[in-house]
Amino acid sequence: MQEIDNKTAGHELEEQNIGLTFIHTPFCGTCHLARKMLTTIEVTYNRELFNECNASLHPDLMKTYQIKSVPCLLVTHHGETVEKIYAFHSVPFMYDKLSEYVKK
Repeated sequence: MQEIDNKTAGHELEEQNIGLTFIHTPFCGTCHLARKMLTTIEVTYNRELFNECNASLHPDLMKTYQIKSVPCLLVTHHGETVEKIYAFHSVPFMYDKLSEYVKK
């Protein structure tokens, strides 16, 4: 996962055709489990797929994208929200969910 820079967070999301941004906080246990699931998916694709964003450090981004809770996987297309995934049920669930956005 690639950490989003504090200064260019919004700009980075606007530049990406499809952006997959994992939004978390460092002390959230559920976020740690979600990160493991996403890391497993990256290993399956054999490349980095996700940006990551600490919600505590990016309050403006949370407000702009109306993030309600963490963990959240924000799917964007040139900065526009496509989908927000809050429930990371399992690795197979997330793999299937992301297969429409990620090309092999």
